[in-house]
Amino acid sequence: MLFMKHVLYGLLLVFLSTLLAKAQSPHLPYNADYHHLIDRMEIRQGRWAEGFHSSTKPYTRQAVVQLTDSVLANLDYRLSSADRFNLAYLRNDSWEWVMPRTDSIPSDNAIIRNMQYGTMSPGDSRRPFLKVFYKKKADFYSVQTPEFDLHVNPVINLSFDLDSSDPERTSTYANTRGVEVRGTIGKKLGFYSYFADNQVFYPKYVREYAQLYGKPDLSDANGFAPGEGFTKRFPAGGGIGADFISARGSFNFNLLKIINVQFGHDRNFFGNGFRSMFLSDNASPYLFLKLTTRFGKHIQYTNLFTELQNVELTSNEQLIPNKYSTMHHLSVNIGKHVNVGIFESIVYSRDRLEIGYMNPLILYRFVESYRGSADNSFAGLDAKANFLKHFMAYGQIMFDEFRINDLLNNGGSWTNKYAVQLGLKYIDAFGVPNLDLQGEYNLARPYMYAHLGGQTNYTHYNQPLAHPLGGNFKEAIGIARYQYNKLFLTGIFRVAEYGADPPGRNYGSNITKNYETRFRTDGNFIGQGRTTITTFVDARASYMLRHNFFIEGRYAYRLQSSQFRPLEYTNQFASIGIRWNYAYRNLLF
Repeated sequence: MLFMKHVLYGLLLVFLSTLLAKAQSPHLPYNADYHHLIDRMEIRQGRWAEGFHSSTKPYTRQAVVQLTDSVLANLDYRLSSADRFNLAYLRNDSWEWVMPRTDSIPSDNAIIRNMQYGTMSPGDSRRPFLKVFYKKKADFYSVQTPEFDLHVNPVINLSFDLDSSDPERTSTYANTRGVEVRGTIGKKLGFYSYFADNQVFYPKYVREYAQLYGKPDLSDANGFAPGEGFTKRFPAGGGIGADFISARGSFNFNLLKIINVQFGHDRNFFGNGFRSMFLSDNASPYLFLKLTTRFGKHIQYTNLFTELQNVELTSNEQLIPNKYSTMHHLSVNIGKHVNVGIFESIVYSRDRLEIGYMNPLILYRFVESYRGSADNSFAGLDAKANFLKHFMAYGQIMFDEFRINDLLNNGGSWTNKYAVQLGLKYIDAFGVPNLDLQGEYNLARPYMYAHLGGQTNYTHYNQPLAHPLGGNFKEAIGIARYQYNKLFLTGIFRVAEYGADPPGRNYGSNITKNYETRFRTDGNFIGQGRTTITTFVDARASYMLRHNFFIEGRYAYRLQSSQFRPLEYTNQFASIGIRWNYAYRNLLF
């Protein structure tokens, strides 16, 4: 059956590849800091981007450059020095999709002149190294011909942390070295590949998180890294660090002009917030096929077919069992200021793909009922609105086996499983250029995202696909960002309340547990179990020394309070480091 599944994939891709039609760029890897710059432009323009719907991430490089074109052509868009820097940064980062001049941009635009259109081509470096490397500001090595485009860059992340509050280890560090490659073939087939070797020592709270969502400790070789798959302990023989390989890769092309096809091994994200209650970047990369269909600039329909792994019941000698998820998201722009979306997802366990769920134009809940299966189905709504060219309000609600009668009875039934997100972004707050504020509130009812076991719960490689806390929690997040040209300051304050499980009981927080082992049927509430409150303060300063090369300093404070006193402790650590073509990951649990 496994062989037949891959034959099906192969036949499908061969069929699609015969229909290549239109120029196509690779997708940008998901990067929260990078995507915030794009959000700023949408909000400041007071209208949605024409080349993509920002609720579905990541975007193509070509679409981002099209957004910067619209900003440059908008004479009402007043740019600060940091805005001008960001425009140049985004365009240099995807220089292969920048035209030296477009009719939509005034020829006397001073910003265009500052971006070196004229004697130099877009993205050109003034001082190439050995006349071979860094001919372009953004690329260590690049080649461009009419039929082939290639970009190669090193990936480095080195950081060192001091944590005097951790009795097991007073210092932690990260050591990542790798390479990323992207390009196009004939400007019709885009591709992206990332490979890195990592050794990381995590602070205590991450090691505790591993006890919930790490791979079961079947041998001393197993380690844990948030957002990653297979890991080994580091150093070998019982260490508390993680040694792992990170690998992502995909290719994409346009089909029938309005349909973009992407196939690969990576993460996806649905939403506009710091978190997502639909699908986030919390879990490790997975195999997927994504179809994105755009009907003009107002409607975008996304179909995502994924192959996930369940590591709960495997030993080191066994092949990790597969499970599958199919998702679709319909996004509609209502005018310039409002966007609404409908989301549906189903997780199922088979020895092969369920052909019925591959139909992109049907409700999955109907297919599940028609088949008489007990798959895990979800439905959700999302919306956002921009106003006054400074604000964007957004929200999501996700339902899992929701029953309206049980909700109206107000008896705290375990079947009332839903998750909610509400948020607000305030750009150039209080008239201060490039001071951006964000507030967000998230909650999930007990047993949300859980199911009968690892083959159907909403996890991949044992880690939640949506919110990292799983279920049974409330969370408030405040974020402040300030940029002064190459200097980026980010502060995050976060407080969360959740109900941890005492030994032998299931109060609905850990979504890897079978919900049939629930502690009670009625009378459930958020925070039940061992009430735990975590407070997190995170301050980070980053300076871009050269394109995508950051020098960083960070201070973080985390306080955990619990009804069970032995679980109370404080983490306080400071770190310094460098990042080169590496996306910063916030580990706020």
